[in-house]
Amino acid sequence: MAYQTEKGFKRILNACSFSAAGFKAVWTHEEAFRQEVLIFLVTTPLAIWLGRTPIEKLLLIGSVVLVLLVELLNSAIEATVDRVGLERHELSGRAKDIGSAAVMLSLVWAAITWTYILIGVKS
Repeated sequence: MAYQTEKGFKRILNACSFSAAGFKAVWTHEEAFRQEVLIFLVTTPLAIWLGRTPIEKLLLIGSVVLVLLVELLNSAIEATVDRVGLERHELSGRAKDIGSAAVMLSLVWAAITWTYILIGVKS
């Protein structure tokens, strides 16, 4: 929250509390995030099983974590835009569309990563 006066360990505890509230909010209000968590839960064991090296496993899991990260940021953008006003506005629509494009790009990147590693493309 703004104007934090806490320092040291107390500040870290507060930050963790705010983060937990953020996860709760996105889980409650964003179906896309819940779907992407399901994808994460399915793909993580697959990555551990199918990845041949620790780096491949990390890249497979990390590409899906990237999707979750981008979805969190997109949800924050959408919530902020909706807080400002629910009426249609070109800039509000643009902000939401750009956030959506970022999520799509992260999904495409995850798909490319999985395809490249699992097909075993040789350079």
